[in-house]
Amino acid sequence: MPKILGFIKGYRREAVLGPLFKMLEALFELFIPLVVADIIDTGIKTGNSTYILKRCGIMVLLGVVGLACSITAQYFSAKAAVGMATDLRYALFAHIGGLSHASTDRFGTATLLSRTTADVNQIQTATNLVLRLFLRSPFIVFGAMIMAFTVSPSAALTFVVTIPALSIVIFGIMLISIPMFRRVQAKLDAVLGRTRETITGARVVRAFVREDESIAEFTKTNQELTHLQRVTGRFSALLNPLTYVIINISILVIIWRGGVQVNAGNLSQGEVVALYNYMSQILIELIKMANFIILITKAVASGSRIRAIFATPTGLPVHEECRAEDGTNAVEFKNVSLSYHENADKALLNISFAAKPGETVGIIGGTGSGKSSLVSLIPRLYDVSEGAVLVGGRDVRTYENPQDLRAKIGIVPQKAELFAGTVRDNLRFGNENATDEDCREALLAAQALSFVEEKEGGLDFVIEQGGRNLSGGQKQRLTVARALCRRPEILILDDSASALDYATDAALRKAIAALPYHPTVFIVSQRTASLSHADRIVVLDDGVAVGIGTHDELMTACPIYREIHESQFGSEGVMV
Repeated sequence: MPKILGFIKGYRREAVLGPLFKMLEALFELFIPLVVADIIDTGIKTGNSTYILKRCGIMVLLGVVGLACSITAQYFSAKAAVGMATDLRYALFAHIGGLSHASTDRFGTATLLSRTTADVNQIQTATNLVLRLFLRSPFIVFGAMIMAFTVSPSAALTFVVTIPALSIVIFGIMLISIPMFRRVQAKLDAVLGRTRETITGARVVRAFVREDESIAEFTKTNQELTHLQRVTGRFSALLNPLTYVIINISILVIIWRGGVQVNAGNLSQGEVVALYNYMSQILIELIKMANFIILITKAVASGSRIRAIFATPTGLPVHEECRAEDGTNAVEFKNVSLSYHENADKALLNISFAAKPGETVGIIGGTGSGKSSLVSLIPRLYDVSEGAVLVGGRDVRTYENPQDLRAKIGIVPQKAELFAGTVRDNLRFGNENATDEDCREALLAAQALSFVEEKEGGLDFVIEQGGRNLSGGQKQRLTVARALCRRPEILILDDSASALDYATDAALRKAIAALPYHPTVFIVSQRTASLSHADRIVVLDDGVAVGIGTHDELMTACPIYREIHESQFGSEGVMV
């Protein structure tokens, strides 16, 4: 929590003025029971109307000044809470953006979204209440007890017993509630994950007529959340009844003992009313404190979840700088193995090969064989478990700033991702300094210029979020153009032509081969036709390189490659 609370440093003035004005409001409020007692004992008892009106005027003045202080406190508290939440949300978003792919995978998208939105909002609400009530409520409680002693020390002893009893109830429930609210938040993540998965894959769900199963799975997860919320809510709901019982018993004791004191002539009727009012003030403030404590427990749970993200280091550890090896190879894999998590099975095992500048390397294999895992090691999206990946003779783990490494690389991901904005904005995502001419050259090479020019506005055509207003092939070609816009030294095409027909795929490969800056190209594909021209083809099977060579060499020496090729073209070399 200290790191999270540190975000309020930029709002120190508001964080001080808010509670200060609340304390002033509370101070004026503590004088009102004394004024009421004075009206009863002096004004009403003697029938002095002028005195009563004057004292009523004092009460109105105290109320107006207290209201002004309250509004001022609300303004400063809200400003500090909203400002803190804004800075926290920004820092959290920036931190998440710097997390490694492995860390992002471990948390999950639904969890990260929940913590950036719901958890930050919970902390904002709690911060606002803390600044308004954290000092005011205890000040009223103990202030009322002290004022009660000025009225009648013997009767005020009831306050001494009541306040510790209430504190035990409140803090006892709080300590038990905190872990319960943590479980509620974790279950909420599960509901959000299920919801996001279903909405994202809505077309697939409908296509396979899985609506009933999806509803059943969501209902089960939602019912688990509901059950946990009910259990937590029922326990938290004990707070108000228990506090009411203790307070009302205390009020009965005060009235009883006060009545005895009045009959004995040791206490006036107005003083009994003042004591009752002070106990009522304590009741009101403790009810506020009870609700405040519930919100605090939720905020503590949310803070722990956010702290877990901040505690996760960004990026990947930097290895000590070592002597650069022979830089004749653009990329070299040296005995590379990869496990996504500690003690997990290896996704890649002992892979070694090299690509010289300007060469084209094809990666092929069955589903789940590790093709995407292999190319993701080049820009160091993941770290090798064993061995090393060298770019230009330098181990990728020695780059202090991953951007220096990734600036040399253009990546076309397996899933085409586009952002809401114009075509130009999406292309400049790869190179913010790209001119319109650079964009058109990249579109031309990516076989996308023709359909972009047909769109209304051309480069100014607005793409909807996720590229919803484009076909699969159009999205893939735009992602290729985005990568080409930065004129990379290394171009990684991770199954980026799966939605393209063979003619467009061939034209794309021809255009990439003709690029004037001759990048080293890695092509991940399921089609042997897309890789047959490559200088080197790596065949993967369950994370192991079972064959490395040219198309002709592999057709002779690698049964798996030959099987893949013949499944697409037949044994006679005719496409099937």
